[in-house]
Amino acid sequence: MLSQLALSIKESPTLKLNETAALLRDKGEPVIHLGGGEPKSRTPIDAIISCSSLLNTGEIRYTPSDGIPPLKQAIIRYTEEHYDRGVKPENVIVSSGAKQTLMVALHAILDPKDEVIFPVPYWVSYPEMVKLAGGVPVPIAASDGSFCPSFEDLAAAVGSYTKAIILNSPNNPSGAMYSNDLVARMVELCERRNIWLLMDDTYNRLVFDGRAPTNCYEFTQEDVDRSQLLVVNCVSKMYAMTGFRIGWGVGNRELIRAMANIQSQQTSGPSAPSQWAAVGALNGVQNSIEALRSTLENNRNVLVARLQAIPGVKVVKPAGTFYTFPDFSAYNPDSKKLAEYLLETVRVAVVPGKDFGMEGHLRVSFCGAQKDIREGMERIQWALDPDAPNELYLGSRKLVRDAV
Repeated sequence: MLSQLALSIKESPTLKLNETAALLRDKGEPVIHLGGGEPKSRTPIDAIISCSSLLNTGEIRYTPSDGIPPLKQAIIRYTEEHYDRGVKPENVIVSSGAKQTLMVALHAILDPKDEVIFPVPYWVSYPEMVKLAGGVPVPIAASDGSFCPSFEDLAAAVGSYTKAIILNSPNNPSGAMYSNDLVARMVELCERRNIWLLMDDTYNRLVFDGRAPTNCYEFTQEDVDRSQLLVVNCVSKMYAMTGFRIGWGVGNRELIRAMANIQSQQTSGPSAPSQWAAVGALNGVQNSIEALRSTLENNRNVLVARLQAIPGVKVVKPAGTFYTFPDFSAYNPDSKKLAEYLLETVRVAVVPGKDFGMEGHLRVSFCGAQKDIREGMERIQWALDPDAPNELYLGSRKLVRDAV
């Protein structure tokens, strides 16, 4: 018999979608994946060289459970440059992806029945990760129906069992950025109430329209070792290095020490070649981030314009990330059924909004090729809009609306 915990945990819908799309492609189906969270640009050459240098030695060994010293030093420099905050090696933990960083943090701070608050919409893994750590997820929707709950919305949910709050800005899946005022007030609240504030900054550098990335450290006068902040980041998105699985956390040394102890029992240290690749990425030429950010901004503009052309679809232009989160409820309020219909009918993969806490929405990604974005949206419009042209080609196969 499986444990009740195992039975309560849902499969990751985004990973399941990737698997389904890959199986269809293997069968020769012309699938367009607009649900993914993986930039298509190449790994920076400095990361490849750094990783290759280690591989060429043939000496691929265990690493310290909290990360190799050269990578910690690179993260310290990154934190000084982008957060204007000096930290020490004992304030840094390196993990196998930002997801593991968050997971070991939750294990380190939660006791049974402790609550973790996070805004709606939220990354699909937050509720399951909290449950895996023995806590209780508390998703909070904005009272005005927007993608950004107010300070009052979030503060009203804080109670005696609240142990942590997670903020992810820019936000997956909506691309919304929380205001500096909101972040500042949340920092003050958490420090006053002795609540951990986990800042998921995975998309922090991928922001558009001249916006500046949010720096939570601007809003605290506390020393890092007295602060309630844990800032989480990774090389996956900004350097397009998803397969290397390297993330990190910066925070209170007592918390970091506890996280490292837990990680040492879970997985030991992250992969040595991956860590050296991250050293190369962080210490190398940084123009790949701006090139990716600029490409994503152009792709966003194309996708938003195409979504706005579909009658009944409501879309808010994302301020960052590589996702839009349009409301398709005018066509079908059941986002799972709508996503299944689009994949089955026109072979376009998107992610149901229900998995992110907002029914009726779909997460539509713009991190792929612009050609795929245009063709994918043409297919979606054909499937939904009765005024779209009657014929559509899926590769060599022609679909005719009257025959469907």
